[in-house]
Amino acid sequence: MYSRKMLARTAGLLYLMVILFGVFAELYVRSGLVVPGDAAETARNIRAHRELFRLGFVSDLLMQASFFFLALALYRLFRAVDNRHALLMLCSVMVSVAVMCLNMLHQYAVLLILEGSCLMQAFDGSQADSLILLFMDLHKNGYRIAQIFFGIWLFPLGFLAYRSGFIPRLIGVLLMIACFSFLADFFLFFLLPGYSAGLSSLVTLPTTIGEFALCLWLLIKGVRERPNLLTSLNN
Repeated sequence: MYSRKMLARTAGLLYLMVILFGVFAELYVRSGLVVPGDAAETARNIRAHRELFRLGFVSDLLMQASFFFLALALYRLFRAVDNRHALLMLCSVMVSVAVMCLNMLHQYAVLLILEGSCLMQAFDGSQADSLILLFMDLHKNGYRIAQIFFGIWLFPLGFLAYRSGFIPRLIGVLLMIACFSFLADFFLFFLLPGYSAGLSSLVTLPTTIGEFALCLWLLIKGVRERPNLLTSLNN
């Protein structure tokens, strides 16, 4: 029971790292520097805060590494509940991490432009600014492509939490609902050109609630002791 609780709290800590690194990179760095539709202002902001932009880049990579290890910890925690669903959860995260890491090349291209790569000599200032905004837009859309797997992984995770007996069933239900809210957000973003960030936040609200609830439960409670269930799982 002690080792299971330690594993659960390790997963909770990794979940918290995913949230903190992701929020810092997206909501603090990129949202503060990138001005949608304004290439000149975006380029000016990034040039003036190059170190912050680099810090956001590293924060994104740390978020992806934390997500990778989170999936491994959750797999170990839940594999005795249902190994097939635990594998589906793990594989979904592995694919999303791979897509996100490849997508980081778009952000790194901005750093190459800022450093005055020899390939940039063919572009004047305004063209370089447009390229910076283009690569940031590509990064945003690449992240959205990975989002389909962010949605998929939540259903087996919610199912496992619901079936486990050591995570509140309500959290499991919230996570399964979150799967469909995330997938709805994914399709609405690509199918509706005027889909707003405000509406996206509303659609993905179940995801926010479910993931924060699981993170806090794992960190604070770890697992809820059910002696009869634990005995059957250990056997």
